[in-house]
Amino acid sequence: MEELQRLPPIVWLVIVAAAALGLLLFWAWRWYRQYRARKALHATVTAGCADHLIDSLVPDGMGGSFHVDFLLLTLRGVVVIDLRDVKGNIFGGDQMADWTVMDGARRFTFTNPQSALYDRIAAVKALAGEVPVEGRIVFTRRGRFPKGLPKWTLMLDALRAEFPTADFESPADTVARFRDGWQSLRSAVKPSNMADMR
Repeated sequence: MEELQRLPPIVWLVIVAAAALGLLLFWAWRWYRQYRARKALHATVTAGCADHLIDSLVPDGMGGSFHVDFLLLTLRGVVVIDLRDVKGNIFGGDQMADWTVMDGARRFTFTNPQSALYDRIAAVKALAGEVPVEGRIVFTRRGRFPKGLPKWTLMLDALRAEFPTADFESPADTVARFRDGWQSLRSAVKPSNMADMR
């Protein structure tokens, strides 16, 4: 202990600076890993679409708005994506008010997301004109549904198979016929900051 007390102030300054630098590097690396994971997730969700919007506020027609994680323009029209990153075994059904998550000793519930998805789909339909609108609740690979998937629910890996690759430059009988409705939707929505609060 006496030896530590005899250290000159410059040594203490170097120790404190090294510790601060170590914490800063740790924080920067952690932030970068989260940034890369988020970018990879976004790329996976949007891989098969011709165009997309991320984290948008869609007017509800009554002066309010709905936050929508992703709006995808696909060969089948617009797809509203409610993205969920829930870890553990998920038990949910169409008629259940709450879905349950079990992750080891941890257990919690969340409100059945299907009715909120229907509201978002209706709001998007009101803006997209004649463009068909569908919706999916998409769960990342961290979650599992051991009893089967509820209606309109997909795992992330199945998204691309259900909505194949689209292209704006394709013939008029495919995604190009949705261009006007999509532009109408794009001009009506606003960016949402709710993603920062999740």
